[in-house]
Amino acid sequence: MEYILNPWPWYISGPLIALVMALLLYFGKTFGMSSNLRTMCSMMGAEKVASFFKFNWKEQIWNLTVVLGAIIGGFIATQYLSNDSVTNLNPTTIAELQNMGFENSGATLVPNEMYDIKVLTSPKSLLLLILGGLLVGFGTRYAGGCTSGHAITGLSSLQKPSLIAVIGFFIGGLIMANFIFPLIF
Repeated sequence: MEYILNPWPWYISGPLIALVMALLLYFGKTFGMSSNLRTMCSMMGAEKVASFFKFNWKEQIWNLTVVLGAIIGGFIATQYLSNDSVTNLNPTTIAELQNMGFENSGATLVPNEMYDIKVLTSPKSLLLLILGGLLVGFGTRYAGGCTSGHAITGLSSLQKPSLIAVIGFFIGGLIMANFIFPLIF
């Protein structure tokens, strides 16, 4: 039973992702999370505000199963397939995070200083959430999709724009983690 509670090894999760991709390709569908937001906004009448949302969202409603699957899968993973082991962080990383104000680095899956419900009472945290959400939303539209869409669907179907986008995502992540994040905290 202990084996089930640990993260699945690559040789189980990798082929499962490949199977999903093969099924999507077979049925002529693509995978991505950002397109779901467009579908949901269109369902709620956003086409009255912006022409970007004027499309036949009923053809994309199948993709909302991705959102539902992420919610259900996340719940099952955290409630039934997780153990209480701590994340094995490098001591230098722990020291750097403690200097930024993170008390129990690695003790939880995500830092409470950023993901606790109490964070929503801080004006700085709310501003960062709103600004970050706007930047992510703009970035996914500018890049023509999100990280999951480009990295999984785009790369598996050998699309050059997806390769460029994924390289950009990694460069942006490195810049954020090493230069911008320390300035924020």
